[in-house]
Amino acid sequence: MKADKFKNYISLVKFEHTVFALPFACIGFFLGYYENSELSFDWILLLKMLLCMVFARNAAMSFNRYADRKIDEKNPRTAKREIPAKIISPTAALIFVVINCILFSTTAFLINNLAFYLSPLALFVVLVYSYTKRFTAICHFVLGAALAIAPAGAYIAVCGNVSMTPILLSATVLLWTAGFDIIYALQDEKFDKSQSLKSIPVSLGCKNAMIFSSILHFFVIILLIIIRYYNNFGIFYISGSVIFSIMLIYQHLIIKPSDLRRINAAFFTTNGIASVVFGIFFIIELFNTPL
Repeated sequence: MKADKFKNYISLVKFEHTVFALPFACIGFFLGYYENSELSFDWILLLKMLLCMVFARNAAMSFNRYADRKIDEKNPRTAKREIPAKIISPTAALIFVVINCILFSTTAFLINNLAFYLSPLALFVVLVYSYTKRFTAICHFVLGAALAIAPAGAYIAVCGNVSMTPILLSATVLLWTAGFDIIYALQDEKFDKSQSLKSIPVSLGCKNAMIFSSILHFFVIILLIIIRYYNNFGIFYISGSVIFSIMLIYQHLIIKPSDLRRINAAFFTTNGIASVVFGIFFIIELFNTPL
């Protein structure tokens, strides 16, 4: 029974989606040591950083499911989620949110002062996203900001401060996430309109939303180029960036306004692979490029 409950909570927070932000958190962590070579690598600190990410994400996803439980009941696509399906009660989900928020702040306290001082702001961003689609179409950018915390936050865990490259990486994650979340929201355009919910697809329509997403991802590629020249990175970074960019372009090629059947392939598979590959190549670059 306990194993079943554990699986239910893993499903509630869609733990497999951690693959989107985890590589960027690892990039930020190793970048901190790359830019501050006098620091000694700390495996315990790496564990604390990863735990912070897991706790924050658990809090964000479970709160999203709690906040959207009434909406999810009405949407055929989401009606089988754990709370509307009565697999997990709203109260249990909310308790899970509180526990993860406490664990996140406690772990941030054990990392360094700046991480702890910024932890309430980080929690605010990841939690408030759940309500933004009720009043603004820029909800996709709030989700992007939530994931964008990963590289800068991991860098802060190492250094206790932040520099330009993790800021550029966070901007990259923000635009990348907002772009693919717009694509994902295409499938709920009609339902969101019926419920007076806000999104870029609702505001602009399917075709224009796809164009807007493409523009955001174009600027992601520009940011990748800026990061390369700002740091004088070499072949590994370039290779990772090229693969990441190709995957971005690919997801726009397989999704058409008249045919949204491959959204899951674009959203989960393509972006997951892009993130992992980019993270691996970036970290290899850090080990092969003198500061």
